[in-house]
Amino acid sequence: MLFGLSGPLLDACVLSVLERGDTYGYSLTQQVRGVMDISESSLYPVLRRLEREGCLSTYNQAYQGRNRRYYSITDLGRRRCAQYREAWADYKQRLDHVILGGENHG
Repeated sequence: MLFGLSGPLLDACVLSVLERGDTYGYSLTQQVRGVMDISESSLYPVLRRLEREGCLSTYNQAYQGRNRRYYSITDLGRRRCAQYREAWADYKQRLDHVILGGENHG
């Protein structure tokens, strides 16, 4: 990907994916990887931090004789995700104005 990935943008992507439903780390990585280059080893610290901050909760579920750790978004995570979306809309509008030459892309 040409444009860099910032911490808040990654947080917004993770929270947005989890708003659609609970999932486990590998699946979450694959979904986020669809739009940005990220490895599982880069994603897990983000998940742990978001959990510590109260934006995510976890639970284990058996799968083929092993436990998978699933991540679930909390109410705080949903509120933070909404804040990220508002900030993203504003940021995108300002970038569109500069990059696309002042056209209205609203």
